[in-house]
Amino acid sequence: MVTSLETLKIPFALNTKLFEESVSRDIGTEGYVEAEPLYQRALAINEWTLGPDHPDVATVLNNLALLYSCQGKYAEAELLHRRAIEIREKVLGAEHPEVANSLENLAGVYFNQGKYAEAEPLLKRALTMVEKGLGADHPDMVLSLENYATLLRKMNRDDEAARLETRAEEIRAKANLADPN
Repeated sequence: MVTSLETLKIPFALNTKLFEESVSRDIGTEGYVEAEPLYQRALAINEWTLGPDHPDVATVLNNLALLYSCQGKYAEAELLHRRAIEIREKVLGAEHPEVANSLENLAGVYFNQGKYAEAEPLLKRALTMVEKGLGADHPDMVLSLENYATLLRKMNRDDEAARLETRAEEIRAKANLADPN
């Protein structure tokens, strides 16, 4: 009979994927109340089984931060996004695409609060990282370009935004991607 969490390290680490799948379904509905403790449990399990600086911990931190953002808990979201960035930079390298993703998510927290000047350097850095890492015409550039363009429009920098939107449209057409709008 299993009597301690330590003897369940591997099964619990694997089961965090099930938690995250369950939470992902809940976030799309009105399941914020149910999702939060699941993410917190997944975080605790991952930290305990994999260590506090594991990339999977950063993923759960990122997802919990996104949940907090959806709930308007921006201070909590910011802290978790910053920790995810720190882990990803340390473990994966400062130029890794997952770091760029985390930067964009933190920028989203600032954007949602109207803190555009704080969001801009994060989106700029993320865009540069994606372009450098994947190439100027890579389909993943589209989202980064559109995110930055949306911010620029909020900052009344329409000419700059239009240039980024045009680039995004060109990449989308070249890659034969559907327009999400």
